[in-house]
Amino acid sequence: MALAIRLTRGGAKKRPYYRIVVADSRSPRDGRFIEKLGSYNPLLAKDSPERVKLDADRIQHWLAVGAQPSDRVLRFLDAAGIRERPARNNPQKAEPGEKAKERLEQRAAKEAEAAEAAAAPQDAQEEAEAVIAEEVEAATAEPTAEAEQVTEEVAEQTQPVAEEAVAQPEAAEAPAEEALAEAPAEEAPAEEAAVEQPDATDKGESAEAPAEGADEVAPPTEDSPQAETEEKAE
Repeated sequence: MALAIRLTRGGAKKRPYYRIVVADSRSPRDGRFIEKLGSYNPLLAKDSPERVKLDADRIQHWLAVGAQPSDRVLRFLDAAGIRERPARNNPQKAEPGEKAKERLEQRAAKEAEAAEAAAAPQDAQEEAEAVIAEEVEAATAEPTAEAEQVTEEVAEQTQPVAEEAVAQPEAAEAPAEEALAEAPAEEAPAEEAAVEQPDATDKGESAEAPAEGADEVAPPTEDSPQAETEEKAE
């Protein structure tokens, strides 16, 4: 019969209490056991002496008989100095599982795609700018027949526009000169009217003079009716 020194759980819900027992390795965890060797109360402080209690003499006896302690009980025995626990090295313990690795790969692939999509417009813009720069350099460095033809066509199209722009100021100046020529012609009749005005005033004075003198009574003459009436009155 294979013997094991292990923990059996007791206590209430969320308030565990463990017994350290020696039992048949085929028995259930909380089933029948052969002997109780100590106790373990995880609710107490780590520096409390009541946290772990061990019966060292009986534990050594069962170890000598061939009982195998579990990993947790072996930690207690190592802390108490009863049996040394060999150091363990499990480098794969921290490695993620297969599903976690798949999720990490998918996330890395999505991040790479997003980075490529963000860099694509910049690359396309840089390529377009490079192509335009090369075309400009080629056009300026080696003038071709097509380029000369294009420049001639542009010059022919711009020449009539320039002539029209020059003709328009000249056409605008001509009406201005005509307006200036008409202005002195209009001033001349005004001056003549100003010169004639004094003559009219002189004529007016001469016309008014008899009117002023009309108030004076002229002396009667012999042939006038006034003289005849005076003679009869005498």
